[in-house]
Amino acid sequence: MIDLATAPQSDHAPHTMLQIKDIAERQQMPAKYLEQILLALKNAGLLNSKMGAGGGYYLAKPASQITLGQIVRVLDGPLAPLRCVSQMAYEKCGCPDEETCGLRMVMFDVRNAISGVLDHTTLAQVAERVENAQKSR
Repeated sequence: MIDLATAPQSDHAPHTMLQIKDIAERQQMPAKYLEQILLALKNAGLLNSKMGAGGGYYLAKPASQITLGQIVRVLDGPLAPLRCVSQMAYEKCGCPDEETCGLRMVMFDVRNAISGVLDHTTLAQVAERVENAQKSR
């Protein structure tokens, strides 16, 4: 996703499209594995694709409208370190009293901290940080 967000924009095309093989090469990962990741992101509405010559994958909406929280949830599932503190995939734990469980209270804080960062950080912000870091090398 960062690769797509940082790809140079073309004046001729409405979207910057990248092919799997190019992304896989840059990210040093197997193309088959990347294909599974891109398909999951496409099914979640974060990517689109175009078949044929000149085709590839592209962001389904502007990078400023995609958060890291959306991406991580698609690829890794809930952000919570324990199911009993998850807001998306809650499962009761074995604690005798969830409301007073010290570990649950701390893990809820962890979940909120992770969510706070990822849900308030856009792909555009990450792309800008990457570009700034590359310029300052």
